[in-house]
Amino acid sequence: MSGVALAVVVVVVFFLALYLLQRYGDLRKQQRMVLFGTLLSWFLCFLIIFILPLDVSTTIYKQCVHDNSNHPTPSPQARQANQTTGSSSLYPSLSVPEVCEEPWSYIPDGVLPVFWRVVYWTSQFLTWLLLPFMQSYARSGAFSRVGKIKTALIENAIYYGTYLLIFISLLIYVAVHPQWKLTWVELQTIGITAANTWGLFLLVLLLGYGLVEIPRSYWLSSSHSYLLAKTYFKAAKMATERAEAEENLADVMEEVAAVHESVRYNHSLRKCVDTILTKCPTEYQEEMGRNVESSCKEPKVLPTKRGLVKLHKKVISAVQRHSQTQVQSSILLDQAFHLEDVAKSQSSPVRHFVHNFPSAHHHGWIHRFIYTPTVEWYWECVFRQGFYRLLAVLLCLLSAAVVWSECTFFSTHPVLSLFAVFIRMAEKQYNYICIEMACFISIFFLCVCVYSTVFRIRVFNYYYLVPHHQTDAYSLQFSSMLFCRLTPPLCLNFLGLIHMDSAISHQDRIQTSYTTIMGSMHLLPFISDGFYIYYPMLVLLLCFATFYNLGSRCLNLLGFHQYITDDDLTSDLVDEGRELIKRERRKRQRAEDGGNRTGVWRERYGAQRTAERRRAGYTELKDNSPVTEIKKSVITFTSDGETDEQKIGLLQDNSSDEGSPKRSRSTGGRYLSLSPSRTGIFDDV
Repeated sequence: MSGVALAVVVVVVFFLALYLLQRYGDLRKQQRMVLFGTLLSWFLCFLIIFILPLDVSTTIYKQCVHDNSNHPTPSPQARQANQTTGSSSLYPSLSVPEVCEEPWSYIPDGVLPVFWRVVYWTSQFLTWLLLPFMQSYARSGAFSRVGKIKTALIENAIYYGTYLLIFISLLIYVAVHPQWKLTWVELQTIGITAANTWGLFLLVLLLGYGLVEIPRSYWLSSSHSYLLAKTYFKAAKMATERAEAEENLADVMEEVAAVHESVRYNHSLRKCVDTILTKCPTEYQEEMGRNVESSCKEPKVLPTKRGLVKLHKKVISAVQRHSQTQVQSSILLDQAFHLEDVAKSQSSPVRHFVHNFPSAHHHGWIHRFIYTPTVEWYWECVFRQGFYRLLAVLLCLLSAAVVWSECTFFSTHPVLSLFAVFIRMAEKQYNYICIEMACFISIFFLCVCVYSTVFRIRVFNYYYLVPHHQTDAYSLQFSSMLFCRLTPPLCLNFLGLIHMDSAISHQDRIQTSYTTIMGSMHLLPFISDGFYIYYPMLVLLLCFATFYNLGSRCLNLLGFHQYITDDDLTSDLVDEGRELIKRERRKRQRAEDGGNRTGVWRERYGAQRTAERRRAGYTELKDNSPVTEIKKSVITFTSDGETDEQKIGLLQDNSSDEGSPKRSRSTGGRYLSLSPSRTGIFDDV
């Protein structure tokens, strides 16, 4: 199995990153460079998370081999003595087996250091240099690549200058100490330390929110009434945001229409105007085209190139925002309708889940075969509440373990970190599968707490991740930057929790390959012995603040409405959202009824029309005989005595149904009825 586990993990992680990118981004419309940068950054970050447990198990195996080579196999008396004194130290003299068992996921020597070096430095290059540039490039309103590159460089000049100033400050701090010699390795360590310090500062803030909010969200989600009230609240807020987005789009389209009328087709700026028009919605493009054709006004003041660049940027932002609000409104409506259906099914005596709008639920045959209406009723009305509450309790226990370990991981005698205790117990028996699973579950939970907070962040609606392919390029790249900056310090913090970082545990043990790439933090003692140890304790205060909703209450006071159950404004918004959902339900019900009636009419009269067409074809075959032709001529010639009004009436009567078998066509091109005309409502049908 040498190296196979690494290859399998790389492939799985790649498809995971691709799936998330397909869910949040638009693979067909967004720029290829944006998609490539986002996919690469997410892929590298997820690789660190999935490969680090393999690095831990491989390091423990190497420690076993090292101990076995330096110390002979102890006698039974020595083993018993070691077991009696083992509780006084972090890593006691273990009973080293004669032959160390190689883990199933063992990675050969020399592979992991190169792997970590490539992954880490590529992710750092993306997050500090390339992604900020690409972010400004994608947001730029310039009409050429050179113009977008110029705009991106200007916007990032201050950004790059700030980081350069911080790096120079750390460089001066190291240079004033004569006992330190600046080498290339030490410069790398200073850069890594600066990046990890910034990442750890943000990591603790996000972690303190996620450790409380995720278990609480699952506990509250077990109540359908709470979910329905919160959905009403979101619907009311979304209605306001949707109205603002529509007004903003209409204002921007007015500016575009004015520019479209003022810049004629022979002007040098016309190409830029056409580029802006291609970014506008189709209905606005058609309306502008009609207005230009009908307008005969004098041309207005011509815009400048810089004004068109700003207008182009505004159009891109307004159209993207309008599209996002439309999709989010549709998602909220579906959620509200589903929760209302659940409330009705709970009070229904029939154990069969009924959707009021079945046409809105399109699933494959596998889903319909397994998740039947009866199974759905039992899940939504019986098992879901208990399952969510059990999951919330388990997540709460994990959160408590993380908070306790973050506050006590610096203590090595005795060992207080729960994660270090678990890894130590598995290490005694060299149970590599348990070690890897414990590491993976712990890192995965930490990442969920941090990344879910990143996915929920909304700063003035400027950037946030929206599912169903509605996330803009700027938000995708911003999330990529945060992932690349948060993942390395998160994993380094986890290694400190399990006491496999020498800068924290101060133990003479073989270090993981990931820790060796990070370098020795003892170069900056005020960071390794101060900030890295005591700053994570701040997570306890942040958890208390999140538990009492202090952040939500502050945002609510600033005008950013948050869902707080004991707030009057929240109750008003819930009532407003309930009325909006009722209105949308009536509207969708009318559309559903209209569609059902149309389907019934098609099913009822489609077969009749097909039968009439078949009879008409059979009649035409019979009418091809010579006797029929003679009768047609006689009828045609004898009709010359009819008045013009009768002829017009015959033409109007026969033109409404050309496929009738009781009508024939004369050589003069007139249609005459061979039977008395009927004026019934459904004759044409």
